[in-house]
Amino acid sequence: MDIFEIVVIVAGLCIFEIVSSIDNAIINAHVLKTLPEKFRKIFLFWGIIFAVFVVRGILPFIIVWMTDPSLSLFQVVGAAFSSDEAVAKSLETSKPLLLLGGGSYLFLIFVSWLFLEEKKYAFWMEKFIHKQGVWFYAIASIFTVLMVYFSIKINPMLALAGTIGISAFFITDGFKKNAEEKEKEMMSGKSNMSAWSKILYLEAIDASFSIDGVIGAFAFTMSIPLIILGNGLGAFIVRDLTVKGIDKISKYVYLKNGAMYAVGLLGAVMTLESFGQEYPFWFIPLCSILVLTIFFIMSILEIKKMEKIG
Repeated sequence: MDIFEIVVIVAGLCIFEIVSSIDNAIINAHVLKTLPEKFRKIFLFWGIIFAVFVVRGILPFIIVWMTDPSLSLFQVVGAAFSSDEAVAKSLETSKPLLLLGGGSYLFLIFVSWLFLEEKKYAFWMEKFIHKQGVWFYAIASIFTVLMVYFSIKINPMLALAGTIGISAFFITDGFKKNAEEKEKEMMSGKSNMSAWSKILYLEAIDASFSIDGVIGAFAFTMSIPLIILGNGLGAFIVRDLTVKGIDKISKYVYLKNGAMYAVGLLGAVMTLESFGQEYPFWFIPLCSILVLTIFFIMSILEIKKMEKIG
C-alpha cells in the first residue's frame, strides 16, 4: 500500500466519521450545556480518551475477531501490525462475513432514516417516502429474507453474519431513540440525573453512535491501523466541534442527508463485496466525498436563501 492510497483512505475515513457523527455531537453539546464548567472539562478530556483510544481503538479488533473466533483476540491484534500469512489468510476468508454483517447494518440505518426520521427534505421524494414510514418494517423484513436466501446458498455462516448485522441495527437503533428522548428530558429541566450520571450517559451514547463509523470504515479498508487513524482523527475533530462550532455546523441542514446517503452507499458496496464484487481502493472514498460535497453545497445555497428571506 503506497502513501497516496493511505492518504486517500484516511482522508475518506476522517470525513465520513465527522459527518456521520453530527447527531452525536449535537446531543453532546445540548447535554453539556446543562453541566457545570468543571464537568464539561472532565467529559471533553476523558471523553476523548474513551472515544478515540478505547471505543474506536478496540472496537475494530473485536469486530474482526467476532467474524473469525478461531483466532484469539491477541492474534487479530498481532495480524494488524505484522505479516503472519496464516492469520492473514484466515482473516481474508472471514472478510465476506464482516462485509455482509456491516452492509446489512448500514443499509437498514439508511432505510430507517429515509422512512422514519424527521428531516430537512433535500428532494421531494424524501418527503413522499417519509409519509410511507409504516413500510419500513416490511422492507426490513423482505431485505432480511432475501439476504438469508441468497447468502445461505454460498455459506450458512454468511447468512448468520448478515442476521447479526440486522440484529445489531435494531439494538443500537433502540439506544439512539432513547438518547433522543433523554436529551429532550434534560433540556426541559425535568431530568434529575446527577452530573456524573450525565457524563456516563454521554459516554454510553457515544459508544453506540461510534459503531456506525467503525462498521462503515470496513467499506474503505480492511486495515485496522488505518481505520483507527482515520476514525480517531475524525473523533478528535467532532469533539472540538462540540465545543467551538456545533451551532454553526447545525446550520448546514443537508449534511445529515449527505451522511445518510453515504451510509446507504457503503452498505450497498459492502453487501456486493461480500458476494464477490470488487472495487478499487479509491472508489468508496471518492464516492463518499462526492456525495458529502454535493450536500454541503446544497446546505450553503440553503443558508444563502434563508439569509435573503430573513
